[in-house]
Amino acid sequence: MRLRHIEVFHAIMQAGTISGAAQLLNISQPAATKVLQHCEIQLGLKLFERIKGKLHPTPEAHKLFAEVDKLNRDLQSVRRLASNLKNHPDEAVRLASTPTLSITVVPTALAAWRKKFGNVHCTLATHHTSEIVNALLLGDVDFALSLYDPCHPNIASEPLIRGSMTAIAPLGSWAKNLDNTALPVADLPKNLIALDLDDHLVSRVMDACEEQGLSFTSYTVVQTYLLARTLVELGAGAAVIDPFTAATSDHSKVQCRPLSPNVPVDLYLLTVKSTPLSRSARAFVECIKEAGTEFIARTS
Repeated sequence: MRLRHIEVFHAIMQAGTISGAAQLLNISQPAATKVLQHCEIQLGLKLFERIKGKLHPTPEAHKLFAEVDKLNRDLQSVRRLASNLKNHPDEAVRLASTPTLSITVVPTALAAWRKKFGNVHCTLATHHTSEIVNALLLGDVDFALSLYDPCHPNIASEPLIRGSMTAIAPLGSWAKNLDNTALPVADLPKNLIALDLDDHLVSRVMDACEEQGLSFTSYTVVQTYLLARTLVELGAGAAVIDPFTAATSDHSKVQCRPLSPNVPVDLYLLTVKSTPLSRSARAFVECIKEAGTEFIARTS
């Protein structure tokens, strides 16, 4: 099948009519009909039956569509990447980060960066790490931030800042002189506000606890560090969260302590390998380092 055959066949399968397919592709109905006829001749297959004036895909068309749909998605990705390469201005900064970083380090870094690059266009997208990898490979963003190294063969991962998973508890849970001192995992409150075990940082904390034969019962389970922090501020329990979220806690309501044994947390810069950053993007990265370092200092 030629490229035009794929596009027309896919559009007809989606729209259900030749006229609908022509509208999707912004071509005339006779042109769409001609392409379909040529496609069927080339394949030696009847792809559609006209019954009572309506097109009905043949069994062969349904089987073919599964593969054609994959090809069409790949084609759209290639076009999208080509458009990004063509239209991406050199002095624009396009950043993606995970939700945790988008509400902690990135706003502080962006505010500092804006003082030096007030006229440079900047877009910030918030995605989970798997989506970030796709955005980088498609050229939708120039660089990204994550607390997780995706270990992708085409993605360069550079640790910028290191902190530690941090226990936070309502004010008065520990003596004041213990603030920011290491808390043995054995001394964690047994009824913690828990996070989804699919989170790799949470898994590391659980591994550290299991190594010491510890287990915990949680009656409250949440999906984000931000929500866990908010619940602790409201006095609903204690939690173990990343250091950047912990740094944004209301310290008139909570206390923070790193764990012992230490559970490290790295903030990673993610880029496409062998793709250098622009001057303004590199300056943004430096602002992220500075902001992240300040955040870590608040909990250590």
